[in-house]
Amino acid sequence: MQTHSTPELGIIEAFFGPAWSWAERTAVIDHLAPAGYGFYHYAPKSDAHLRRRWDEPHPPEAAAAIAAFAAHCRSRGVRFGVGLTPFEVHVDFDDGARMRLAARLAALDAIGIDDLAILFDDMRGDLPDLAEQQAAIVDFCASRTSATRVYVCPTYYSDDRVLDRVFGERPAGYLETLGRLLDPAIRIYWTGEEVCSREIGPGHLADVAARLGRPVCLWDNYPVNDGPRMSDHLHLRGFTGRSAANAGHLQAHAINPALQPLLGCIPALTLPSLYDMKDAYRYMTAFREAAMTIAGEPLAGMLEADLLSFQDSGLMRLSTRREALENRYKAVNHPVAAEVLKWLNSGYNVSADDVQTQ
Repeated sequence: MQTHSTPELGIIEAFFGPAWSWAERTAVIDHLAPAGYGFYHYAPKSDAHLRRRWDEPHPPEAAAAIAAFAAHCRSRGVRFGVGLTPFEVHVDFDDGARMRLAARLAALDAIGIDDLAILFDDMRGDLPDLAEQQAAIVDFCASRTSATRVYVCPTYYSDDRVLDRVFGERPAGYLETLGRLLDPAIRIYWTGEEVCSREIGPGHLADVAARLGRPVCLWDNYPVNDGPRMSDHLHLRGFTGRSAANAGHLQAHAINPALQPLLGCIPALTLPSLYDMKDAYRYMTAFREAAMTIAGEPLAGMLEADLLSFQDSGLMRLSTRREALENRYKAVNHPVAAEVLKWLNSGYNVSADDVQTQ
């Protein structure tokens, strides 16, 4: 078992709701790469060509934009990957499905990817041979992609029983069977004891590693705020509920970022501090340092003063204070202030329909 250190850190852009622009993605990389983030997996729910229309290649303009961003990532020392969700292909992985999947992998190779993530989340899974079918699909993809690392997100990517309520009862022994059948080189994404885990500790990670036959790659659903309820809140606080001792039980630690690209960099910058400082880590001190890095003064102080309102109360409880907050942030000419204003005006809202259709 390795000693405490910082695991490989990454970003998996996999939220529901409004998509980032390519300029916003570039800004995120430029802020987080110097802090030690080493990979970026592009998998927004809003990109239908990776999900509902997964077997249709991106239009040329979109493919060129992805390729340009991939090149920028590499220029900053960051691996670039794509998360592909082949909806329902595990139900009938016949010759036609294999041909469509092979063609899609070739198109992603043409764009240029370092990592390939096959994502089986957000689809029904109550099938007796689910693990066997998914392992066969991942093996098929691994044998055809030019990516040098392959990841998979299981349908049941947490012990959280909400997944069984939404996607059907998980097959008995699903996780153990999937881990046994997958090549040991395949990295497996896992969110923790819950979909949005309040705490993630070494005990849980060791248990899951024993079931899968390998340490997991943590898919950390913080600071993401993409549900109909969560999008009313700005997730700004430094990371809590994660132990630096987790490093000895992880292949990597990836965060699903907030809808607000620059504001989300504030909590993201605290994660390297958590691992680096270990028991000396203080989440509010880390927040203040990160807020200064991203926003500078006076915005960093304003964000701290409004932290309870933004993260805990949320839009619906601001009521009469919303206008006063708008006036305060309008007075600051900064892209971070612009994100706050957009949020105050419900510009980042995610609907139940978004979650059902993206």
